[in-house]
Amino acid sequence: MNVAHFLLLPVVAATAFAASEPEFSDVFLAGKDGYKSVRIPSVVVTSSGTVLAFAEGRAARADQAANDIILKRSVDGGRTWAATQLVADAGDNSLNNPCAVVERESGRVFVMFQSYPAGLSERSGQIQPGLEGANIVRNALVWSDDGGATWAQARDVTGMTKRAERVTTIASGPGIGLQLKRGPHTDRLIMPFNEGPYGLWNVYAVFSDDRGASWKIGEPAPGALVPDGKGGETSLVNEVQMVELSDGSVLLNSRKWAGRAVRKTAVSRDGGATWSSIAEDEALRDPGCQASIFRLSDMAARGRSRLLFSHPDSTKRENGTIRLSYDDGETWSVKKVLHPGSFGYSVLTALPDGIIGCLFEADNADRLVFARFTLDWLTDGKDRQEKE
Repeated sequence: MNVAHFLLLPVVAATAFAASEPEFSDVFLAGKDGYKSVRIPSVVVTSSGTVLAFAEGRAARADQAANDIILKRSVDGGRTWAATQLVADAGDNSLNNPCAVVERESGRVFVMFQSYPAGLSERSGQIQPGLEGANIVRNALVWSDDGGATWAQARDVTGMTKRAERVTTIASGPGIGLQLKRGPHTDRLIMPFNEGPYGLWNVYAVFSDDRGASWKIGEPAPGALVPDGKGGETSLVNEVQMVELSDGSVLLNSRKWAGRAVRKTAVSRDGGATWSSIAEDEALRDPGCQASIFRLSDMAARGRSRLLFSHPDSTKRENGTIRLSYDDGETWSVKKVLHPGSFGYSVLTALPDGIIGCLFEADNADRLVFARFTLDWLTDGKDRQEKE
């Protein structure tokens, strides 16, 4: 794979808004940068405060279309963006589902993604199980030690992150990973995953206890497969994100595949190794779209636990809404519309100055936009984080 290839493009200027209102800047546009489509966002903030926005650069409007993994960097908090960088490409093979995480101690930025054989899609039925062969989905890991300026050669980690039997497709996130901060598994890196066959998804965690040198596969969350009413089975879950709770346990939050049009959840008490049975969060509507869950603050650090959630609060991909929970997702007492129009996949992050960021798909996924907003805006001034 070729890495760290730079395309020279003009910087996209941020749109100016009043200080108390969200600010929006275009990051990627379909038809620009040599890609007919740019989708599937991931965003993290480095230890030095640089914002890294990742996506799939697609040769066509299809999930597997000789995709590259691409990146734009911002050194001013997401107001403006530098030229597009090529993080990884594999020729006619398709690279999918960038999922990034920053390792706290070293500052190393990891990105996991998958490689599909040229000409094969996850829907084709031609993807084979196993860890070797021409028609399998592989898993790769790439990293940067200089805040995303350059990238190491991608490493094949399929054998450590994919089950050898039955599993065909695998997908990291999409979105972001996390690193635990408390409990017996402190410092563990976790990447959220789903695995096929297509339509028979399971969700699980892949994790590392040696800062990304090696990875292990957790067990699937039970209860994901249910009768389809036709004598077979279908899955309740699909694309998944995970977040650490106040007691060090991990909550997964999954897109619905079947069942009621709400988010699916489960909890792990052992750092992602095993899970409770799949349940439903009736408060979180889901039209069948990736969404984001993110810990903004810890009780130990800021005096109050805060989880954020972003999703299209509608029966279709529109009405992008930010929610806030003070009780580890038991209830979502605050919600506010960030973007009332087209709103698809989204990923939340936080900057060192307390600004909250959300990278999301707009205009039917023809535009990836970065929003900057404050806790004051979200709560109408009722929750002043900086005073704690």
